[in-house]
Amino acid sequence: MSVGLVVNPLAGIGGPAGLAGSDGAAVQREALRRGGRPRASSRAVDALRVLAAAHPGAEVLTAAGAMGEDAVREAGLVARVVYGSPSSSTSTSTSTSTSADDTARAAAALHGAGATLVLFAGGDGTARDVARGLPSGVPVLGIPAGVKMYSGCFAVSPAAAGALAASWTDGALPTVEAEVLDLDEERMRAGRPDPRLFALVPVPSAPGRTQARKAATPASEREAVHRAATGAASRMLPGVRYLLGPGGTTAELGRVLGLDTTPLGVDVVEDGRLVARDVTADQALAAIDGRPAQAVVTVIGGQGFVLGRGNQQLSPRVVAALGPHPLLVVATEQKLIDLAGRPLLVDTGDPALDARLAGHLTVVTGPATASIYPVSAATAAPIEGDPECV
Repeated sequence: MSVGLVVNPLAGIGGPAGLAGSDGAAVQREALRRGGRPRASSRAVDALRVLAAAHPGAEVLTAAGAMGEDAVREAGLVARVVYGSPSSSTSTSTSTSTSADDTARAAAALHGAGATLVLFAGGDGTARDVARGLPSGVPVLGIPAGVKMYSGCFAVSPAAAGALAASWTDGALPTVEAEVLDLDEERMRAGRPDPRLFALVPVPSAPGRTQARKAATPASEREAVHRAATGAASRMLPGVRYLLGPGGTTAELGRVLGLDTTPLGVDVVEDGRLVARDVTADQALAAIDGRPAQAVVTVIGGQGFVLGRGNQQLSPRVVAALGPHPLLVVATEQKLIDLAGRPLLVDTGDPALDARLAGHLTVVTGPATASIYPVSAATAAPIEGDPECV
């Protein structure tokens, strides 16, 4: 079973920069101007090191330079380059400028060279490009490295992706069908996210290793969302700076507070006033500056993530600076019920921080209600026998 890899070098760069995505050259330039740093290659290396531990010296089909070759070599594996884009045609290329068409062509080249599983490092946009480049029925698996990852074709963490790739190489995994979703980032930045189904793809199946697709909050839950937001507002203390993360429930919290917050950004609130709007990770860190602070986050429906999906402005450095109780989690009871006993997940990119956050969290569900709920590092071992994790 041959594994192929394609990396979208600039995937995820817009998250810490507060841009709610990374699609398009203009957005990528702005992210770089704001101090954004690419992380797709390092996330790919994290995945490949798990594969290398199980299969030392294994050959990985890949694209040249920053589109995969560099990550394969850094992980200690053998890179067989089967695609070279005009902007990433040499090994150790410093160029990260590649196009969606490059991704699609690279995926096609991997399949043509015999890859039976196409790994890709990126987000929903990358997933869409990979699916576009492949014939129907070719198995794929996403290494989560983007900003928005609503699709069900991603592993829960780079380590999980590497473990799945290792098992695939052994020929020990079945596949299940997963949805590739994407949305218009301009509409998303305007507060009108509208994910659309673009493809159905086979993904390797193992309990707890891959994430579910994001589930939308139905209109019937609006009152429950308002109750949860009201409950969170009642727990906000004087003199504490709160970093309001993205999401419908936190947006409702902003409305409860009477503030014009950013639906898909991070805003800084203290004593009922808006201190800073739509901050980057660096700006969030500066806003804390040793003060008492908490991040207010919600649960991604169907997936269970509270950190690492769509709120990368809450970077490891930011979360670590928040102190011993960094998170105020707010969600409806139905979101927790829909997880069917699966834990909440954190995937900050810092395994030590994720391990520290693991345990149990109080989830505010209403003005006088809360649940004590388990939270796990996404890199932790899967939950065996979990029928909801595919």
